[in-house]
Amino acid sequence: MCADRLSQRLVAVHLDEASFGRGHPDVEHERRTAIYDLVEESLFWLPNYPEGPFALHISLVDNRLVMAISLHTLQEPPVFTHVLSLTPLRRVVRDYHAICESYYEAIRNASPSRIETVDMARRGIHNEGAELLKERLDGKMNVDDNTARRLFTLISVLYWKART
Repeated sequence: MCADRLSQRLVAVHLDEASFGRGHPDVEHERRTAIYDLVEESLFWLPNYPEGPFALHISLVDNRLVMAISLHTLQEPPVFTHVLSLTPLRRVVRDYHAICESYYEAIRNASPSRIETVDMARRGIHNEGAELLKERLDGKMNVDDNTARRLFTLISVLYWKART
């Protein structure tokens, strides 16, 4: 990993348990996987703080996602906080949840071809959500496509739990 990649990444992601609690085992698996992937391989930096690495704390306040970013560790005070309305993401998150439920059902009971079809649709909606999120973060946080996908997964899971 080059020096820029070492400094332009997330080294910690924390979700405020008071905001979100715990969910269904499938949802919890998605959450753990997204956090692991973000910490292991992300491209993330702030326009005014190109040198990191960064730690991300996510909470929910008044149906808005609060993303507090610190330098290096979660113990440091945030250098930037972005409040993101979930309203523009509502439709794609709802579609993603519906297709995920179909996918979880398919992997339990359907043929391999049916699972593949549902999974392709799931990935398409997921990519749409990640692109929308990337647009909403433009100018505030810089992320690559894979990081946007993982963040969308987290937001989707958190939104799902906030609604249940």
